Amino acid sequence: MKKIDDLHGKSYNPETEVCVTNGATQALFLAITAFVSPGDEVLVLKPAYDSYEPAIKLNGGKPVQVSLNDDFSIDWELLRSCITPKTRMLILNTPHNPGGKVVPKAEMQKLEMLLKETDILLLSDEVYEHIVFDDNKHFSASSFPGLAERAIVCASFGKTFHNTGWKMGYCVAPEELMKEILKVQQVNVFCVSHPMQRALSEYLQEPEHYLGLGKFYQEKRDHFLRLISGSRFNWEPAQGTYFQLLDYSPISEEGDLEFATRLVKDNGLAAIPTSGFDHKNRNRFLLRFCFAKTNDTLEKAAAIIRSL
Repeated sequence: MKKIDDLHGKSYNPETEVCVTNGATQALFLAITAFVSPGDEVLVLKPAYDSYEPAIKLNGGKPVQVSLNDDFSIDWELLRSCITPKTRMLILNTPHNPGGKVVPKAEMQKLEMLLKETDILLLSDEVYEHIVFDDNKHFSASSFPGLAERAIVCASFGKTFHNTGWKMGYCVAPEELMKEILKVQQVNVFCVSHPMQRALSEYLQEPEHYLGLGKFYQEKRDHFLRLISGSRFNWEPAQGTYFQLLDYSPISEEGDLEFATRLVKDNGLAAIPTSGFDHKNRNRFLLRFCFAKTNDTLEKAAAIIRSL
């Protein structure tokens, strides 16, 4: 909790306002299960991580898909028009997967004002909070009083400490919200590996373990982009996450799923088509590449990319 206080100026009570989870995906599921009931609407900014909507539907809720702009910024008029008396929750993801967009302070303040006169809960997925590049800065929902009072903030030890397979995450929320989340946790997994919690607690004592993450991954991003310079792909450097989107429209008019499939079969290079994250499988001619790889792997991948 010291990390959150130091970085975002928000204090959470470790006894009543924190839940350690089996990965951030479980934290998201707990929050949705605790508060979404049959008939409730949940605003999902698309493209979006693929676990949100199944969890909403499993609890009888209705996902309301709100398309982001082409640059993955929020379309505020569209978002406002989607709010109804049935809106129970809005899901925000920053830094954004798959878009690599970091929501700036002014936009977080705009969201704070939008929700001010409502009872809408905010589920803030901030698993890539420490993987931010260049002059960008992550602004947590915890930093804004009008958001913090209604927000469940989800985070990931796996993303932060390069051990995603270990499945350790957490969420923080005001006590009255956390009380409901802990009820679901109690009958879902009961608790999370105690030795792992002790180990991560020890590791957190050195702030550079997470504060240095942005520099580490920016070097990977920059190296990858230098390697593919001169290729036929277009791109805007990712502002955060360890994913880089590449626009293949100068190369092919195929759908992204078809192009990605052909890339695997013909060239042995794997990428994720972004249509699977998007509203009505919208094809933006973008593939998501992960640069959290060894330099040797990045160099081999870049050689294939330059050959297309």
